[in-house]
Amino acid sequence: MKKVLLLIFGFCVVLIAVAYFMEYQMGLEPCPMCIIQRIAIALTGLAALIGYFHDRWFKFYFSLTTVFSIAGAASAIRHLYLQSLPEDQVPFCGPDLGYLLDNAYFSDALRMLFIGDGNCAEVVWSLFGVSIPGWVLIWCIINICLSVSQLNPKTALSQSN
Repeated sequence: MKKVLLLIFGFCVVLIAVAYFMEYQMGLEPCPMCIIQRIAIALTGLAALIGYFHDRWFKFYFSLTTVFSIAGAASAIRHLYLQSLPEDQVPFCGPDLGYLLDNAYFSDALRMLFIGDGNCAEVVWSLFGVSIPGWVLIWCIINICLSVSQLNPKTALSQSN
């Protein structure tokens, strides 16, 4: 069980590192939906790391990693939906998140984070034809499968691992 938690944590560290590389080295500005996905991945990794060092409640930590990964997957699915829209159906591009947090209501900023805007519809990078939220979805599904497999007593690794 501990090895699986460490593996999930490792996946999350790599995903966050790639996200920061894309932002600071490649110059790709994260959209609001990207930020939500980063938060979900960071929370997944944090839950896995705490679970690794805590010798009890493995099911609790695997449940947390599952919930956070589902949140990341849901955000990635919404993001992919926005990217698939025809240009005339893309939501209006509002101000960036920093401006909203500084000058608008917090509820407006939250709405933009969870619903996305026109900035989220733009595909700025892809690998093998899969955009960034597509890759996030793939890794969230892998994390979900790993976590759920450890919740099932028949497929879980022994606690000594």
